[in-house]
Amino acid sequence: MKYMSAEPFRIKVVEPIKKTTKEERLGWLREANYNAFKLRAENVYVDCLTDSGTSAMSTNQWAAMMTGDESYAGCKSFYNLEESVRDVFGMEMVQPTHQGRAADYIMASIYCEPGKYAVGNMHFDTFRGNAEVMGAYPVDYVIKEGLDTSSGEHPFKGNIDIDKFQKLIDEKGADQICVVIITVTCNNNGGQPVSMANIKAVSELAKKHKIPVVIDSARLAENAYFIKTREEGYEDKSIKEITREMFSYCETATMSSKKDGLVNIGGLFVTRNEDIFLKANQLAIVHEGFITYGGMSGRDMEALAVGLQEVCDVQYLEYRVNQVKYLGDRLKEQGVPIVEPTGGHGVYVDGRRFFPHIPQHEFPSQRLVCALYEEAGVRAVELGACAFGSKDPETGDPIWPALETMRISVSRRVYTNNHLDVIAEALGDIYKNRDSYKGMKLVYEGPIVSLRHFTAGFELL
Repeated sequence: MKYMSAEPFRIKVVEPIKKTTKEERLGWLREANYNAFKLRAENVYVDCLTDSGTSAMSTNQWAAMMTGDESYAGCKSFYNLEESVRDVFGMEMVQPTHQGRAADYIMASIYCEPGKYAVGNMHFDTFRGNAEVMGAYPVDYVIKEGLDTSSGEHPFKGNIDIDKFQKLIDEKGADQICVVIITVTCNNNGGQPVSMANIKAVSELAKKHKIPVVIDSARLAENAYFIKTREEGYEDKSIKEITREMFSYCETATMSSKKDGLVNIGGLFVTRNEDIFLKANQLAIVHEGFITYGGMSGRDMEALAVGLQEVCDVQYLEYRVNQVKYLGDRLKEQGVPIVEPTGGHGVYVDGRRFFPHIPQHEFPSQRLVCALYEEAGVRAVELGACAFGSKDPETGDPIWPALETMRISVSRRVYTNNHLDVIAEALGDIYKNRDSYKGMKLVYEGPIVSLRHFTAGFELL
């Protein structure tokens, strides 16, 4: 494939983006209380806040949308989606939701119990917020290599530490663990993949102690690609063969389809347990809509049915993972400290190593988010002291997360490498002048600490 290293698509529709001045951006940041979520998207040059719902859809997806059946119950679009989900997941029972956090809510409502533990590699914010509301205790048991941002040697830094899981069972009792959630890929530490061997081992230990296993599968195809390219015995298997084996080790899967579904909205709750499915149906009826649409329009279900098939194309995945790697390599050339190896959906800058003089309680990664927008109009997101900080339930003292990063999400099929060069050059310039930056003070947080980064307000020190 010597001459076929370019993107596996051509651009048919373009969307203008606005160039702004640094003075304008500084004003908008002040108005937004230095929270990138509160910036107007029209004032962002390259938007890397998230890869959720930001994909460019294909001609086949747009064509499928025109066939959407908007019948309230039993629409053909649901059955098309159900067939596609069964093909990729290998599980029969499918409940659509309007997006991933709705699937998280249904899952947490069914599996989480007050005062019990929810084990995971690294729980992301929406489940953590739901668990907090339900009264469960989410614990992160990613392997120690997964917390080492500088080493790129381990191929599966999203793996769950089996010894820690076993120790919790021994100390607290299996009856005190309500669920195990394996997030693929592991978002918090750089989109790091989970190996098939680890998924199987976690499943076997959980099954032995009658603990249900759930896979958070927002980036299922990216994880499958890493298994195919990094794990022995899978190099000749198709992406779908790998995804079906992944899900054979769990009882239930949730999905924010706005990631590897290649759509702008939608979520999934998929299970092989009929009792769990019936509970999910009831929760969907109350909170989402009827069973066969679950908060999604028929046209959006049609787009998702096609997107799930397209995301399993190995040529697309090769382009996708390598574009993220391209940005990581460019940043390393500039000396910028990133989480290594790069994952599937974005590059994570290590805020502590970038700003070693700014202590964690002064939010170094949030300061970097603001600096990047100030300099280049690029919007990223903090995944550190604000997003994953918590409070001791007894004393109220702050608990700071092990990782302190800024995530640069790369939207699927949206930006060219020229856009990524803008990011690399801007961060390189900020890094050269890093000693001139000071930290930030948190002046507002919402009522749910696990989700405060969406609404937080800051001041510059």
